[in-house]
Amino acid sequence: MAEDKIKLTKLSARCGCAGKFTPESLAKVLEHIEVKAEERDPNLIVGFDKSDDAGVYKLSEELALVQTVDFFTPVANDPLTFGKIAAANALSDVYAMGGKPLTALNLACFSANIDSAILAEILKGGAEKIKEAGATIAGGHTISDDEIKYGLSVTGIVDPKNVITNSGAKEGDLLILTKPIGSGVLTTALKIEFITDEEFNREAAIVMSTLNKIASEEMQRIGVNSCTDITGFGLIGHTYEMASGSNVTIEIDSKKIPFMNKVMDLVKDYCLPSGAYSNEKYFEKYVNFSEGITEEVKLSLFDPQTSGGLLISVEESKAHKLLDNINKRSEIKAKIVGRVLKKDAKNNYINII
Repeated sequence: MAEDKIKLTKLSARCGCAGKFTPESLAKVLEHIEVKAEERDPNLIVGFDKSDDAGVYKLSEELALVQTVDFFTPVANDPLTFGKIAAANALSDVYAMGGKPLTALNLACFSANIDSAILAEILKGGAEKIKEAGATIAGGHTISDDEIKYGLSVTGIVDPKNVITNSGAKEGDLLILTKPIGSGVLTTALKIEFITDEEFNREAAIVMSTLNKIASEEMQRIGVNSCTDITGFGLIGHTYEMASGSNVTIEIDSKKIPFMNKVMDLVKDYCLPSGAYSNEKYFEKYVNFSEGITEEVKLSLFDPQTSGGLLISVEESKAHKLLDNINKRSEIKAKIVGRVLKKDAKNNYINII
């Protein structure tokens, strides 16, 4: 089969981060992994128990490692584009912690029945983003698999005194979202041919392959309270993790949330990945939706994102300066989408207005 005839999104059951474990299934698995307090390494600043974006291990008073791994099935039909998106997605976890990526290991699953030139293009796309991040490819691992999968294991560095976690949001903070949402809807639409490659490449491919480097650099420069990147659990799921970890309620203005083109129309046609419904099932109990919020908007907020933007919680006095600094450097415009409130007496972690 010729390379230009293969549609990569047709070669797997699910696309991108929509193929990850459901939040309910993941919670059931992790509850069996118990680390006793006396067994915990004191140098592990951030571990898996924090539901954060990456692990952080202190080497000295001035230096800590940031470590993460992420890989998934194709979200684009063009192998070069898929490689770029998968690499940007994996690198994002280091950026969310306020770290600088140093090295990356390629992780690739590939079928022996498919032209190896396709894998070469995927790796080329990944290499371009690793280079753009200022990191170095240190090696990798491949395995034979009927479903194509690609991603990275990334190691970065951060000052342990300046680690940015998803659990530091403060009452009075404003929330900045650095990319529009809807990638799960659009990758699903591409897979089932509700949209064309040209329509996907016009916006979604650009947004998803854009590094979160600029936003990370600017938030480190100005100083923020909390950050997470928006990926498989959708905007609602990752906002819940921030609100829960910070013991606050987060209010999001649905009218200020940026969506990519065609997302609302596609959701009206029930073009959604199954992960959106899994996210809704698990996280809806933590959310209060105001009257008038349409079903399309509700479902879109549960849409699992691939290589989404950063959600940054920053003091109101710094928020507009940070927003301006990001938007002066980035073609994808960040927006203020909400604020952090005192914990809701009704125990809601998220209010959507």
